[in-house]
Amino acid sequence: MPSGEILSQSEIDALLSALSTGEVNAEEIKKEEEEKKIRTYDFKRALRFSKEQIRSLTRIHDNLARLLTTHFSAKLRTYVHVEVASADQIPYEEFVRSIPKMTVLYLYEVPPLEGRLLIEINPNIAYAMLDRILGGMGTSINKIDQLTDIETKIMTNLFEVAFEQLQEAWETVTHINPVLQSFEVNPQFLQMVSPNETVVVISLNTVIGETSGMINICIPHIVLEPIISKLSVSYWMQTEKKQAEPEKLLALKRHLKHTQLPVIAELGQSEITIEEFLNLTEGDCIELNRKIDQPIIIKVEGKPKFLAQPGKINNKLAVQILEELKEGDENDE
Repeated sequence: MPSGEILSQSEIDALLSALSTGEVNAEEIKKEEEEKKIRTYDFKRALRFSKEQIRSLTRIHDNLARLLTTHFSAKLRTYVHVEVASADQIPYEEFVRSIPKMTVLYLYEVPPLEGRLLIEINPNIAYAMLDRILGGMGTSINKIDQLTDIETKIMTNLFEVAFEQLQEAWETVTHINPVLQSFEVNPQFLQMVSPNETVVVISLNTVIGETSGMINICIPHIVLEPIISKLSVSYWMQTEKKQAEPEKLLALKRHLKHTQLPVIAELGQSEITIEEFLNLTEGDCIELNRKIDQPIIIKVEGKPKFLAQPGKINNKLAVQILEELKEGDENDE
């Protein structure tokens, strides 16, 4: 057993039982401990991101999944659900082997960051969305090698607008400006990094109606390298602490104080029939539901906030505040 390895309670019980029955010799265990242990390391699968950084990337794309769910649901007018299924770091070559030979691929630049990221959309999902855009029920037919120019254009427009959500999802870490660079169907033609380069692959499980599939976002190490320090818990904690600084709260209050609100002095209300309305002519009077000696209601953003009396200031109509209305008081008038 390698030093530092943590055993479960059941493994500890089994080991003690084996020692007590003589199946395992304590001297043999001690001798094994003293022997030099060599752990194999695959340089092709170099782990360049910590678990903490992978969790931060997962958190960012959880936010992206919620944004995509809202966007696609509104755009396609049907049930759509997107959620993060997994986040792994693997060699780029392994990622290419894991996706279909013919699929929907979009290559994005994300300035000011260097490098490019790749978004792979399973054909089942892509065609279901295309069918829905064209007025269908959202059924999927995989004919990726027979895409027409019109279908390609419609599909590209749909996903180009959708993945503008990347900007908002990444805003908590850094500002990016996603720009669609190219569209491809064969991953073998997209050698954006060397085969052994470490990439982070975020897999989004996507459901549209009765069709499901994966959207994979492949992010090379070169893209994340300038912001790697921002993917730590300490950065997130510092960000939250900075947001709570009194100076920023005071600045927010100053901006709120200068926000303009619509204010309406309502003299009263009345109900008339459609026939009476159609017969109204110049000089007709409409009786309101408020007496002339009653205070009028001042509404802010459409909600009753004050009672006031009408008057004049410098030959202009004005109202004088009499009292503030508490929530629910307007129903008693």
